[in-house]
Amino acid sequence: MVQTEQVRVNLPWVEKYRPSTLDELVSHEDIIRTISKFIKDDQVPHLLFYGPPGTGKTSTILACARQLYTPAQFSSMVLELNASDDRGIGIVRGQILTFASTRTIFKKGFKLIILDEADAMTMDAQNALRRVIEKYTENVRFCIICNYLSKLVPALQSRCTKFRFKPLSPDQILPRLNYVVDEEKVTITEDGKKALLTLANGDMRKVLNVLQSTWLAYKNVTEDNVYTCVGHPLRTDIENIVKWLLNENFSDTYKNIRELKMIKGLALHDILTEVHKYIHRIEFPFDLMIDLLATLSDIEYRLCAGANENLQLTALISAFQRVKDISPPEES
Repeated sequence: MVQTEQVRVNLPWVEKYRPSTLDELVSHEDIIRTISKFIKDDQVPHLLFYGPPGTGKTSTILACARQLYTPAQFSSMVLELNASDDRGIGIVRGQILTFASTRTIFKKGFKLIILDEADAMTMDAQNALRRVIEKYTENVRFCIICNYLSKLVPALQSRCTKFRFKPLSPDQILPRLNYVVDEEKVTITEDGKKALLTLANGDMRKVLNVLQSTWLAYKNVTEDNVYTCVGHPLRTDIENIVKWLLNENFSDTYKNIRELKMIKGLALHDILTEVHKYIHRIEFPFDLMIDLLATLSDIEYRLCAGANENLQLTALISAFQRVKDISPPEES
């Protein structure tokens, strides 16, 4: 018992506080209510969960599995395959087919196969899976989990009841965040919580991982510590960058931003995202604002395609230089 408790304590917080029952899940009440009705009526179909990472897809099906099976039954009735496992056609014809085709002599009900990160499966494997799903429906239920629905073949999608898990809202994340903070006795400020919610973009896993990393690194979770921990530009850094872009000449601006990037280890993509948010507070004429935003979008596209950061930094500075030459802006 002591050993089990020690393992529990040493778990990452994202696993330590993973919901174990459907009642502990913090969002998607409609989905949970529907699935609970399926379980209660013993009419569970094949399920397809899709949506961004960290929104509760895996936690939901694991909570369902714990409700369907006792701890003694779990290992023999549930097969969980993740993206770390081999996902070729061999696994479908081997491990999945063997598990699905063998009946449980002394146990009632159906088995459950959970295919997490299913969008990483090869097309051959997905096509082979179609027939397995049809043939062994009497004995087994599949739950397919993916981030991108478009990467699953339509034939697989049509065999499942689909549920979309949308990003969590700050109101849904905050109670769970406060619970973990209280349990772990974390020192955190309100602006620290706000920074965590801003960085997460609806991803509960990211909130808890960044919270734990910041707490271990600094023992005090503030806005600056959170942003520094993940290498995200601080608000003061962005204010300085915008001030240089709008007021300094080209060479000084390039030198200052380059130096800041090197000292803080910032990525130009993150700087670009934050500058984009900031410039909406500046009163540019509409035609200049449209031209500037179009240029920023082109720079972001080129960065995503693998372009050189220094070249794109010069493009960012020159975009503001053009605007500045045409019309000096006024802050709202």
